[in-house]
Formats: sequence, C-alpha cells, structure tokens
Amino acid sequence: MLGKHIVLGAATVLLAGWMNANATEYQIDPAHSEVSFKVKHLTISTVTGSFSDVSGSFDVDLKNLAATKGSAVIKVASITTNNVKRDTHLKSNDFFNADSFPEIKFVSKSVTNVNMADTTCDLTGDLTIRDVTKEITLKVKGTGILANDGWGNERAAFSATGRINRFDYNLKWNKAIETGGLVVAPDVDLVLSFEGVHAPDKSQK
Repeated sequence: MLGKHIVLGAATVLLAGWMNANATEYQIDPAHSEVSFKVKHLTISTVTGSFSDVSGSFDVDLKNLAATKGSAVIKVASITTNNVKRDTHLKSNDFFNADSFPEIKFVSKSVTNVNMADTTCDLTGDLTIRDVTKEITLKVKGTGILANDGWGNERAAFSATGRINRFDYNLKWNKAIETGGLVVAPDVDLVLSFEGVHAPDKSQK
C-alpha cells in the first residue's frame, strides 16, 4: 500500500517518546499524504507515479504496538505519471482496468519487528489490486505526532516502503526489448507517507 514527505515542526513529539498515549484512530489527510511508486523502464531509467485520491485510517497504541492497524483505499482513476497518454494506458485493461476495478485496497493484519529506538516496524497486510488479493509487508517508520495542530486536532505521521511484483496482480502488459529485458519491469517499488488527523471528542471534556 501503497509519499509528500511530511515535515513536522519543533513541537513534534517523536513516537519513541509517546509511551503514555492511549489507542487513537487517525483519519488519513489526503492533502498531506502520498502514495507513489517507481518502476524501471527499458531497464535503464525509472518512471515515477502517484495516486492523489487516498482515504483510510490508522490506529496506534504504543502500549501495545502489535495491535496497531490501518486500512487505505486508493482510487485508480487518480493515477498520474505526468504523461496523459501513459496514464490512460495504465487505467486500461492492460494494467489496472479502472472501469472494472476502480479501487486499490490495503488492510493491515499484523505488526512485527518493532524497534522503538528508531520508531520502525514491519506492517503486514492484504493488498488488493484488480481482483487479486495478496499479502505484502511494508517497512514502516513513525515520523512523529503533534498534540495540537493549531485547530485543536492531534496529528500523527509515518512513512513506509515496499515492493510488489505487478505480474502477481494481473498487471501483465509488456514487451521484450532486443537487448534483453522488458519495457516495463515486473518489480514496483512503493514509497508512501501518511499524515493522519484525530479530532478529540469534546463531549468527553
């Protein structure tokens, strides 16, 4: 699942120091989050793209990090690689088939290899692209929390990386090149960053 890298101010409290917090659910802020990908082209260069329409939530309890969970929904139609012709091709049945499968979904399942010293962990979950669901593991780094963003909301942020084989998800269009290799590589690198917002329940105060 699939980064605008988030820069938090001096008031940010790093996750490693946030040990007394209770479980909190954050709604993904799409204006300050990014789902991007990189894939080799003709074996010698890299094409980068992203999805601008992402929604979801993540729940963090640093007293029980193994219970951390999250989910995200990405609208395929929001894909952009800064090339209209290529974007149209990616939305076609050669790749994502946006008409029949308009959403990419990720639902977390487990957290392992937690390292509080550098606020990292492995997040495993199910990624669904087209009509295929497969388990993937993301390398996650917590980048901080902000107790008050100036509008009375809490914010939390993290970045993540991963790699998938697009052939596993039936994104199988390709052409071989005469010198060997493929026009579009099978491996796709994921680079993600999310900022979430939590509005405290004022009725509890």
